Amino acid sequence: MTTSEPTVTKRVVVGVDGSEESKLALTWAAKIAQATVGYVEAVIAWQYPATFGWAVPPSEWDPAQDADKALVDAVDEVFGANRPANLQLTVSEGYPANVLLTAAHGAAMLVVGSRGHGGFAGMLLGSVSANVAEHAQCPVLVVHPDPAAPSA
Repeated sequence: MTTSEPTVTKRVVVGVDGSEESKLALTWAAKIAQATVGYVEAVIAWQYPATFGWAVPPSEWDPAQDADKALVDAVDEVFGANRPANLQLTVSEGYPANVLLTAAHGAAMLVVGSRGHGGFAGMLLGSVSANVAEHAQCPVLVVHPDPAAPSA
């Protein structure tokens, strides 16, 4: 009698915000997904700035559309025409750490850059990467920039 194991596709979630660190994280996520016969889910989060308070945002401003464009631009810059198979792009409203933790539920791994657009120069971890590293229920890879890499 032969039994066959069910095929399980591993999902690697990666946080993308358009920063150089997130683009590097996207590259690592693709390598990990390829090595584990999985697929990449690239996630970007957006939220209305707290400074808006009760103010109504301008009607012509669409933060979800801006986030989608930033995600597509980052993916295009990293992969060009050679996007990984089954790459999924996800745009979600909410605080980035919460969005990533929710997206990573059931994932094989969560990959994030060490720092995004916010934070202070010289910090080893940003608030989002520190938060997901502490609270994720899957392995987390925090990608730091290569100090030997030439800067653009």
